[in-house]
Amino acid sequence: MVVRRRTETLKHPLCLPLTLQRQPPSARIGTHLPPTLDAPLYPASIALQSYASFLVLLLSMIALIQRVLSARVDVDNETVGAIGPGLLALVAVQPDDGEAQARRMVERLLGYRVFADVAGKMNRSLTDTGGGLLLVSQFTLAADTRSGMRPSFTSAASPEQGRIWFERLVELARGAHPRVEIGRFGAHMQVHLVNDGPVTFWLEVR
Repeated sequence: MVVRRRTETLKHPLCLPLTLQRQPPSARIGTHLPPTLDAPLYPASIALQSYASFLVLLLSMIALIQRVLSARVDVDNETVGAIGPGLLALVAVQPDDGEAQARRMVERLLGYRVFADVAGKMNRSLTDTGGGLLLVSQFTLAADTRSGMRPSFTSAASPEQGRIWFERLVELARGAHPRVEIGRFGAHMQVHLVNDGPVTFWLEVR
C-alpha cells in the first residue's frame, strides 16, 4: 500500500519556513507516533504560532523586580550600591537582546505600577514615587531549567555581550531617573534586601 502525505510549508517573518506533514489515520496504525505535528487533526496555525512564540522568547531581556524598603549589594565586605524605598531589579541579558530591549526595559522599570496609592492599590510607579532603583546583573535568570537536575546557560548572553547591554541599560536608566545604583558586573555579590509586601514581579521585554 502506498501512503501519500500532504505537506504544507508555512512562512513567518521571524523564522525559516516551517514544514508540517499530515498523515492519514491509516498510516498511524501499528505505530507509536505522538499526537504532535504528524497528527491529522493538529491545526497548522497553532503549530506556527507556538513555533514563532518560542523564537520570539529568545529576544527577551529579563528583570526580576522586587519592591523594597531597602536594598544593598556588597562585594568583598564593601557596599557598592544601596537604596532606600524603591525597586531592586535582577537583570539577565539573552543572546539577541539589544538597544530596543534595553530601552523598553528602562521604560517598564520606571513606569511599572507596583507602589500603593492613597487607596492602597498598586497604581504608582517608581517615577511617581521618586524611589531608588538598584540594578544587579544576574545571568542565571536566563537559565533553561525545563529538564534535568542542572541548569543550562546556553540561553544567556555571553559575558561580553551581557556586560555591553547591562551597562547600556544602566546608562539609559541614569539618564531618565535621578536615583540609580548598581551592583558589580561579574563579581561575587551579596544582595541584601527588605522586600515590602512581599511584592515581586517577573518582567520580560521583546
